[in-house]
Amino acid sequence: MRMTRLVSKTLRADPPEAETASHRLLLRAGLIHQVAAGVYAYLPLAWRSLRKIEDIIRQEMDAAGSQELMMPALQPRELWEQTGRAAAMGQVLFSLEDRRGRPMVLAPTHEEVVTGIVRANVQSYRDLPVILYQIQTKFRDEPRPRAGLVRVREFDMKDAYSFNADEESLDDSYQAMAQAYRNIYRRCSLPVLMAEADSGAIGGKDSHEFILSTPTGEDTVITCPACGYTANAEKAEGVYPDAMPDTALDTALDTEPEQPLEEVATPGIKTIAELAEFLNLPTSRTLKAVFYAADGETVFVTLRGDLEVNEVKLKNALHCQELRLATDAEVREAGLVAGSASPIGISNLRQVADPSISQGRNFAVGANRPDVHVQNANYPRDFQVDLLTDIALAQPGHGCPHCNAPLEATRGIEVGHIFKLGTFYSEALGALYLDQEGRQHPIAMGCYGIGVGRLLAAAIEQNHDDRGIVFPAPIAPYQAHLVGLNLTDPDVVAAADALYRELWAQGIETLYDDRPDQAAGVKLNDADLLGLPLRLVVSPRNLRNNAVEVKGRRETEATMVEMDGVAAAIKQALGA
Repeated sequence: MRMTRLVSKTLRADPPEAETASHRLLLRAGLIHQVAAGVYAYLPLAWRSLRKIEDIIRQEMDAAGSQELMMPALQPRELWEQTGRAAAMGQVLFSLEDRRGRPMVLAPTHEEVVTGIVRANVQSYRDLPVILYQIQTKFRDEPRPRAGLVRVREFDMKDAYSFNADEESLDDSYQAMAQAYRNIYRRCSLPVLMAEADSGAIGGKDSHEFILSTPTGEDTVITCPACGYTANAEKAEGVYPDAMPDTALDTALDTEPEQPLEEVATPGIKTIAELAEFLNLPTSRTLKAVFYAADGETVFVTLRGDLEVNEVKLKNALHCQELRLATDAEVREAGLVAGSASPIGISNLRQVADPSISQGRNFAVGANRPDVHVQNANYPRDFQVDLLTDIALAQPGHGCPHCNAPLEATRGIEVGHIFKLGTFYSEALGALYLDQEGRQHPIAMGCYGIGVGRLLAAAIEQNHDDRGIVFPAPIAPYQAHLVGLNLTDPDVVAAADALYRELWAQGIETLYDDRPDQAAGVKLNDADLLGLPLRLVVSPRNLRNNAVEVKGRRETEATMVEMDGVAAAIKQALGA
């Protein structure tokens, strides 16, 4: 491709709307064009890269025994009502009506449709297992589209679905897909973490995310460097540090005697930090009260003061569709005193607590009266809860749940997610099969997604420098960037044109900067910005030595290669 024919143009300055490195560089390099908030056009360079990603995905999915198909993005809403996901997805689900007033949706994913396809085509255990996949446009009305292609409202995704006779067979398909994903990321030169994850609105049992580490990622992954435990922060578990006893330092928590409740005046004290400082206690010796609205019901949540609520865990524990912090008005209507609330004596609200409330004794809590707190509160002596379950956010420094080594945290971008769905969808939609004895069973399902555009953005987020993109070779739009300097010189034009034709004839994908009116500095800066694996410079000075300057994008020094050896040198550099 000649740059004089390329539809997109590079930008000299950073776009003001860019939030992350990948967003900035995708716009500056002319790879994408914003049409609306969270809606982008892929321009030719990005599209070439995306096609390479898709080719790798298809090869690995086919090698794992999957079959490709294509399903419609437009779906009847009644399918989503049957599974209850219309309510679970809420406003994220794009909804519309056709001309006859029938409710329709633009699909964010395809579990319902693919289950109907399998229901119509699978009757017996002999028809199983089967894995179907597609690469297709999805729609999600995200409340806050951000970071370019990282979180958008229209995007391309590879979604696959496995159908199995039982859990054991499902696990085989799940592991095959996990390995296919590892192969995909390896071939794209992207090191990823496979992390335990929450299933969210997709539903199901086990699930894992594939996270590409980057400081600007929107996901937090908790890892154990000792045993390799890895989980998304929404799912991660941790062993909490001991709460320090307020008696002698060598007094064990399980032997510290329970003390009688004692009220203490705490004028103006509203926060855990203020309370701990006022009473000269560590925050781990306090109990924190947090109020939530779960599907309109006010819920009283209690956990140790040094911990934070994991709202994903809490939502799952409550089995609610909507979870948010209660408003001030809802708190007052429930008779609660913000800043001095306590689970002691609360009987009109559902109470949920984290097991950390029993990991320690003689806690300081609110007294349910302004400017008053209570010391020496103990569970279950002084209060009861309706549900005691893990709702705390695992944090760096907490113990690993498997080996108790200190946990660490890293930021990253989710570039893939796999789920064991079980029989939820097959039961809801009647996808059954007959076993060897002629008995009916629901089909066990799994689903497996990769956001193709997000993978491109994540690759750029991790592979760039202060000059621009540094494309991993397997997914670069072109393999070589040929730069002609001083194209008013007929000899340079002839040599560069001949080299361009030869490289393509040798199967080397080449982008040729044949712009006659751009200065050398602009062309070289654009080559760094676009970030193709190799840069080739043809100039009058180089031609005097019958040579071409060859430089890898990650290298600091260029080498001179004789003109007739350029193609061979490029193939060697690319490992071809």
